[in-house]
Amino acid sequence: MNATPSNPVPESADPARPPAPDAQAAQPVTLRRLGLADPFRWLAKGLQDVRAAPGIAVFYGVCFWGMALVLGWVFRTRPEYTMSLASGCLLLGPFLAMGLYDTSRRREAGLQPALSESLTCWDSHMGSMGMLVLVLVVLELLWGRASLVVFAVFFNTGMPSTTGVLQAIFNPQNLSFVAVYAMVGGMFAALVFSTSVVSIPMILDRDTDALTAGITSMRVVLENPLVMLLWGALITTIVALSLWFWGVGLLLAGPVLGFASWHAYRASVTPPNTISAGA
Repeated sequence: MNATPSNPVPESADPARPPAPDAQAAQPVTLRRLGLADPFRWLAKGLQDVRAAPGIAVFYGVCFWGMALVLGWVFRTRPEYTMSLASGCLLLGPFLAMGLYDTSRRREAGLQPALSESLTCWDSHMGSMGMLVLVLVVLELLWGRASLVVFAVFFNTGMPSTTGVLQAIFNPQNLSFVAVYAMVGGMFAALVFSTSVVSIPMILDRDTDALTAGITSMRVVLENPLVMLLWGALITTIVALSLWFWGVGLLLAGPVLGFASWHAYRASVTPPNTISAGA
């Protein structure tokens, strides 16, 4: 007489992995209201993650520093392409920070973070990540082209040198150039920021599609405009200050902002029931 087979034991569930996509699809995405003090809490939690995983933080900090060094070299040699490269860094940065998101997520789930896991956390999200990459690449290309057009319109004698760019920025006669350049850059920066502020952590956490993640990210910005404006200003200020002294400050600022971005997502989007129930 055959024994009644016991219920199959499910595969060992990794609390740092999202539930199955079917389970996720049945759960509506709900947002939380944010306060102006929240961005400072995210930064504080980011510092806690740095202290808890210093080795991982150093690795990604070096990566961000390398990006800054390349950006500085392009500004000195071919300044007309600085904006294009900067937009590329804004594109690459969130994807590089995905490993930091995974580290924060594992700590949140009570697991020991590992560099190897953070480096491969994207492998099960290739479809969604690829589509989001495509959207951000298009924005990056449009941003770069628009920047070159602004240079061409205001400097019809040719692209200025590095010294020429600095003189143009600080020359009171070129305020119209500075205003247009800043307006164009700010518009595309706002599009990139609103599309990616919580979309990549959401893909990592819920294994959702790129469209849902991007729309959710924009909803977060639209429903919390002042908080997201403050968060964007803090990111910009911290990065700008970190670029002094050859960008060495990014060794710390890069990981802190990466970890903090995960906590920004967690504070903005209500966790799925399956995750919150197991917390």
